[in-house]
Formats: sequence, C-alpha cells, structure tokens
Amino acid sequence: MARTKKATEAPIDRLDAMLARLQLSGIRDQLDNLLDEAARANLSARETLLLLCEREIARKDHRRIEMALKLAHFPAVKELAGFDFEAQPSIDPKQIRDLAASRWIANGENVLLLGPPGVGKTHLSIALGREAILAGYTVQFITATTLVAGLAKAHGDRRLDEKLLALAKPKLLIVDELGYLPLEPDAAHLFFQLVSRRYETGAMLITSNRSVAEWGTVFADPVVATAILDRLLHHSHVLTIRGDSYRLRAKRKSGLIKPPAADGPPVGSASLRPVSGGANLQRHHEPAGGGSSS
Repeated sequence: MARTKKATEAPIDRLDAMLARLQLSGIRDQLDNLLDEAARANLSARETLLLLCEREIARKDHRRIEMALKLAHFPAVKELAGFDFEAQPSIDPKQIRDLAASRWIANGENVLLLGPPGVGKTHLSIALGREAILAGYTVQFITATTLVAGLAKAHGDRRLDEKLLALAKPKLLIVDELGYLPLEPDAAHLFFQLVSRRYETGAMLITSNRSVAEWGTVFADPVVATAILDRLLHHSHVLTIRGDSYRLRAKRKSGLIKPPAADGPPVGSASLRPVSGGANLQRHHEPAGGGSSS
C-alpha cells in the first residue's frame, strides 16, 4: 500500500517541479481546480491545454501590471473613466482615446498637456500612464521639481550619466507640474540633457501651467529652452486645456468663492495661449531644413 501511494505521489511531485522550473506558477497553483473545470466542461486535451495557457497568461499579466503600477510611482489612482469631459469641453474625448491607444509611445513621441491649474492635466497624465502599462509599456511618474533636484544632486555627486541612464529606461516618462515652482539654477542644461537622451527613443508626457512661449522664463534660459522645445516638439502632440479649475468650481457651488465676471477669463487662464491654431491636439513635425518652432 505504501509503495502504491509513493508511486502515485511521484508523478505529481515531478509535475509540480517541472511547472516550477518552467515558471508556470499560475498553472501549478491552480492545477487541480483547472483540471476539474476542464472535466466538468468535457474539454478535449487540446482545449484543456488552451485553458491552462490562458490562465497562466492571465496570472502573469496581472502580476506584471501590479508591479508596473508600483514602479510607476503614481501619486493617486486616476482612470480615463473617471475624467469629467463635460466639465472641460475644450478637450476632445476622441483625441484622448486615440492617445490612450499608446501608439505615440511605441513611436517615441511626446505629449504636452498645457493649461491653468486644476483643469485635469495630472488626472489625464496618470490615466494615460495606466493605459500605457496595460498596453505593456514601462512608465515612471515624477514631478518637475523632484526630477530636476535629482538631476542636480546626481551632477554634484558626479553620477549624472548614471541618473540619465536610469531615466532613459522607462518607455514613458511623465513629468508633472513643469512651471509651477522655481527650478534649480542649472535646470535648463540638466533638463536638456534628459530630453536629448530620450529623443526619438523614449516618449515623454509633460504637464505645465505655462504655454511653450513662456518656457524661456520657466528655465531662466531662453536659448536652452528653445533647444529643449526643438526636440520635444519634433514628434509631439500638444493638448491645450482651456477651462476652469475643478476645485474652484466646487468651491463656487458651495458659495465659498464668487463666480468670475461674465466677460472675464476663467480663473487661472489669463496668461494661457494656445500653442498654435485652433486645434487642441496636433502633431508637430520638423519642417524641411530646420527644427520645429515653439
């Protein structure tokens, strides 16, 4: 009896070991349940194998997405389904859905989300980052001040190349809140090196409350700012959001803030200008014989 039991257990142990060696943990952990499910459904051997493979892929995808979301360092959970497009009529939902397909990331292109505070730029950047992860891309989220401070420290420690190499690895780098707070003295040169390192190889998504015409002031160096924009806008999509702050709108509804005059501009948008033309979302290509203008 003992010998029969041992003989029965041996193949099971070998199968478990082989599944572990092949890193098929999804099948190994659910094998009995999956085989019972296949038996109840009267699946053929081929159909059973298909079921096992589907569950293994589903387990691996779930773990990959879970890990990628942690590594992205998103400050909050934001999804496109939770974005109020009706509150921001300047945004075309179709254009956002097109960006959510992540083709621009595969092509190493850039997205600039411009607009006054509170109009949903960070929400959209996180949501598009989540869509990129679901599509299989690696993503890193960081604020502009934290990014530049990290580059400045690495430069001071003589580890700038190492830092730039690390920031070049994610297929999508999201830089949030450019222009909100003062940057390091060498911000323009450091940011230029990052943009140059990722140029045409890694996509960037940048949110800013400043129009590109004001980036010379943001970086305190118009010449380097022009060089930065030349590379960012060469293959880019620029979305300008014109509208009122979600947070201020909520305060007005509660009566804490008086609404603006009917003939006045929306709060926080007085200095915002469209990047070009009347379209909110455009692709910029370098004209023949020179770089693209800002």
